[in-house]
Amino acid sequence: MNKQKVFISSIINEFARERKSLFNYLTTDALLGRFFEPFIFENLPATDQSTDKVYIDEVRRCNIYIGLFGKEYGFEDQNGLSPTEHEYNEAGRLNKTRLIFLSDYKSDERHPKESALIKKAESEVVRKRFSSVSELKAGVYAALIKFLEEKEIIRTGPFDASSCFSARLEDIDADKIISFISLAKTNRGFPLAHESTLVNTLTHLNLLNENKISNAALLLFGKQPQRFFISSEVKCAHFHGTEIVKPIPSYQIYKGDVFQLVDQAVDFVLSKINLQVGTRDKGTQAPVKYEIPRAVIAEAIVNAVVHRDYTSNGSVQVMLFKDRL
Repeated sequence: MNKQKVFISSIINEFARERKSLFNYLTTDALLGRFFEPFIFENLPATDQSTDKVYIDEVRRCNIYIGLFGKEYGFEDQNGLSPTEHEYNEAGRLNKTRLIFLSDYKSDERHPKESALIKKAESEVVRKRFSSVSELKAGVYAALIKFLEEKEIIRTGPFDASSCFSARLEDIDADKIISFISLAKTNRGFPLAHESTLVNTLTHLNLLNENKISNAALLLFGKQPQRFFISSEVKCAHFHGTEIVKPIPSYQIYKGDVFQLVDQAVDFVLSKINLQVGTRDKGTQAPVKYEIPRAVIAEAIVNAVVHRDYTSNGSVQVMLFKDRL
């Protein structure tokens, strides 16, 4: 997974200790270090480009802009703007996530233009004050964890109800929805009509999360669920003996939605176990009896597919031996 780039901005001659502390914190924290890559100007190598251009380029590359606003305003260009204000403006223009932290100064202690910049930020984003490095780190930690939760890079809710931000409505198979409605109306009195829109059906089934496709919707009705969840497949293997021995006599990897996965895996097992066919003395249809009841096989496979951890890289495995499934 690509790390989120974090640009830490402040007046060069102010907050040197805070910048360095934040950089070290974001690179060494066990959780934040997995997801974020910070940038501070102290770590910039020598270059023949102007510093202003380099910093603006870094803002454009970043995902998150952290601004430390304090007492000083800094060097002003011909337009009367400091590099920090240019960086803040550029982050806003590009719709970057902006996290603004204000040092604990009184208004009359600040440079007038710094006060004006803070006032502008107050009208655009939520700010947080800090009076020490530890308070700053705590505030940054809370803001970055919220960012990860909002982007669902980390999840606190259940996987199936969470949104898949890379999915679109076009990734849902409308024909599968129609077939589901038909079957559900016949067997369970499903209330929606066959002509119900895709959005209405998904909403009724709680498969839309704030108008975004949920993970469950893709697993149930996706055209290509494995494009979003690579490991959502079932691997089936049949061994003639009682141990895992290679080469495997029969091995299949099944893909598709969860209904297809279950049906394919059940059919695999049924095709390998003993089958007894009765006589037609009680009707035209000869009774069929598997050595393991079909309902038992289906129940086991359904449970494996439904209750697996879809955040894991592992897949569901069904192994049939001479003496057990």
